[in-house]
Amino acid sequence: MEVKNKDSKFVIGNMQTMGHEQVVFCNDSETGLKAIIAIHDTTLGPALGGTRMWKYTNEADALHDVLRLSRGMTYKAAISGLKLGGGKAVIIGDSTNDKTEALMKKFGEYVNSLGGRYITAEDVGMSTKDMKYVREMTKYVTGIPESMGGSGDPSPVTAYGVYWGMKAAAKFKWGFDSLKGRSILVQGVGHVGENLVRYASEEGAKIFITDINENKLIQVSEKFDSEIVLGESIYDMEIDIYAPCALGSTLNSNTINRLNCSVIAGAANNQLEDEKLHGEMIKQKGIVYAPDFLINAGGLINVYSEINGYDREKSLSKTKKIYDTTLEILSKAEIEDITTHDAAFEIAVQRIENNKV
Repeated sequence: MEVKNKDSKFVIGNMQTMGHEQVVFCNDSETGLKAIIAIHDTTLGPALGGTRMWKYTNEADALHDVLRLSRGMTYKAAISGLKLGGGKAVIIGDSTNDKTEALMKKFGEYVNSLGGRYITAEDVGMSTKDMKYVREMTKYVTGIPESMGGSGDPSPVTAYGVYWGMKAAAKFKWGFDSLKGRSILVQGVGHVGENLVRYASEEGAKIFITDINENKLIQVSEKFDSEIVLGESIYDMEIDIYAPCALGSTLNSNTINRLNCSVIAGAANNQLEDEKLHGEMIKQKGIVYAPDFLINAGGLINVYSEINGYDREKSLSKTKKIYDTTLEILSKAEIEDITTHDAAFEIAVQRIENNKV
């Protein structure tokens, strides 16, 4: 796989900057597979993280994405108290038109070649059916169908964790955690976003939804009586809670200046385009930000439990504890006058350091 632009000429440099242990480039002309597997840190355990299939503009964008995502998985596992490291994989292509059984099996061979240093799972553009194909080639995969003894789609559990993180942020901001009557914009109504809409609407929240897939918008709108909004104007809406649940970097210098909300709590990874700059901008605006890698850890908690014999009730119980952890992080940030992202990051890093020999 050829990596072209100025940033990607320094793959090793990028790895060193972010602290990655290993990056694997996968290419197979017969199946059309082009993939990158990134292992960030295995101090706490094997690197576990989902596989994302996306039609990236170029290989450099794919590399940038997988490096950021795998790094985030390290801290997600650490803040959740899991004995896992951080990893991620991206497959370059259109998941609707380019994905085949043969391609997924070939990807499974690459995962298997790493000997358990990386364990994959479902992410954007993937399904439990795809994980089934991967499972035929390697045992280092989670999120396989329940019929095969797996935990199935982790999305509902991810959404469950985001829901409880959102309630914790609401309690911190307003003194009580009920979402009844709260106006919530859910940006991205894929597997996770739709389930978050379900949880919040069942509690009586007023839901606004947006997505690039208009058919999906109509479906979710009719199912949960939510209002569709489109275009860049979403960032100017006067709402209580903004829930980014699509791709990352939606919290940037442009959008943060426009946001008119009190709480940010969503499922997307890497929501802050620049962790320091934009974390501080949100803090200065007085918006309560529930760190993404903290509250979207439910899916990871769910697939981790699969490794040791899946128990859905235990998984949901552990995921619900995101509520307490979120309150602790928000309080720490307030007391120490730091951003909520930094508060969560400090605890995650300390847990990793404490386990180094």
